[in-house]
Amino acid sequence: MTEPLTHKERTHARILEEAASAMRLHGADGISVAGLMKRAGLTHGGFYAHFASRDALVLDAVDRMLLDSRSLVEASLGGRDAADGIVALIDAYLSERVRNAPERGCPLPGLTGEAPRMPAAARARFNEGVEHFQRTLATAFEALAKPEPDVLARSVLAEMVGAMSLARAASDEAASNEILRSSRQLLKERLGLT
Repeated sequence: MTEPLTHKERTHARILEEAASAMRLHGADGISVAGLMKRAGLTHGGFYAHFASRDALVLDAVDRMLLDSRSLVEASLGGRDAADGIVALIDAYLSERVRNAPERGCPLPGLTGEAPRMPAAARARFNEGVEHFQRTLATAFEALAKPEPDVLARSVLAEMVGAMSLARAASDEAASNEILRSSRQLLKERLGLT
């Protein structure tokens, strides 16, 4: 049995949750220490009891977001055969529910364009997360005996991230829904999963 979290651990987790949410919505440059601490219901001065610097916070927030993303991927692929898992992942990732909750979803659609401007350690961690996602997809494609599973994984991930980015950017909900619907359908067709 694990020990219950201390007050400091719970507070740290709350700050990270708020930081991850804010970064998904506004990017790393869109969060200030003062604003973040206010969102978490804490004073600005308490920040340094939890993080050595703003860059350390960004790194930990990227880690937190990537763990959330891995949970989505594992929930879709785990316990299913590869074909059913890929279909479940495509349907979940390119859903209206995920589109409508960018503060909780995979960080890749919101942060990919910003990653080059992140602190070096956070950018490296972000790229590790992308590579993990690609390897996970490649493993599923290998199980399906798809040719060049690594290349296919990069392409599928790029299409899913791009489709979600465009769906969120669309000013018309019907157009956004169509981006998601057609991307889900055509990805599954291209992969022979329909």
